[in-house]
Amino acid sequence: MFKEMRRKAQQLSLQESEKILETASSGVLSLCADNGYPYGVPLSFAYSNGKIYFHCAPEGHKIDAIKSCSKASFCVISRDSVVSKEYTTYYKSVIVFGRISIIESKAEKKAAIRFLSDKYCPNEKNADEVIEAYSDKFVMLELSAEHITGKCAKELIKK
Repeated sequence: MFKEMRRKAQQLSLQESEKILETASSGVLSLCADNGYPYGVPLSFAYSNGKIYFHCAPEGHKIDAIKSCSKASFCVISRDSVVSKEYTTYYKSVIVFGRISIIESKAEKKAAIRFLSDKYCPNEKNADEVIEAYSDKFVMLELSAEHITGKCAKELIKK
C-alpha cells in the first residue's frame, strides 16, 4: 500500500524513527482539505506506541479537514545541518502516515492531555488542576500510524 523508500541505504530503522518521534518537539501535520488542497500545519505533539497526540481548537480548518478525510501524514525533522562546502544538508527526518481522529472518550482525552503535558511540562505541580480547568475548551487528536519511515543524509549512515 505504501511505497518503499527508493534509497534504502538511507532508511532509518523503525527503532531510530520512533526515537526521533519520542524526542522531537514539533512537526507538520498534513491533511486533505477544502477543494483537494493539502493543508499542512506545524504542531507540538507526543508519540507513543504507534500513536501521535495533538491538541487543537474544537473548530476550524484542521477539524473540518479531519471530519472530511481521516487520512493524514506527519513529518518531523530532527536534524537539519546545512553543509555549504559540500552543497548538501545533513538531515534526519521521519514521516508517519495514518488515520487521524478526534478522541471522544473523556477518560482517553484526559490521558492524552496528561501525556502531552508530561512531555512539555514534566515538573509542573498544578498540571491536574490546569487540565481539569481547560480540557473542555479544546479537543485531543490521535493519529494512528499505519506506516512510519525515517531517512537520513547519506553522510550520516553508520558504517
